[in-house]
Amino acid sequence: MTYQPRPIDTSEQTIPQDLAQLTERLAKNTHERWAEQRIREGWRYGPVRDDSTKEHPCLVPYEQLPEEEKEYDRITALETLRAIMALGYRIGKCP
Repeated sequence: MTYQPRPIDTSEQTIPQDLAQLTERLAKNTHERWAEQRIREGWRYGPVRDDSTKEHPCLVPYEQLPEEEKEYDRITALETLRAIMALGYRIGKCP
């Protein structure tokens, strides 16, 4: 069996400027949820990822992550917002 990913087409979606802050906040939350789950599973900080000892270098606050790791979380957040919009929903801050 060959897996063919079929994500929601978000190519026509543009995130309004006022949602830029939301994207960063969601990226941070993505990291926080990931870290929370790993810690619950017994993982802890380690300078190098080691699955056998459950150590991971990204078990640090979002602000301390390397930029490339933050970018991974930002892409996840941004694509989630775009997918919501592509499905016909609107995103806006309540007054």
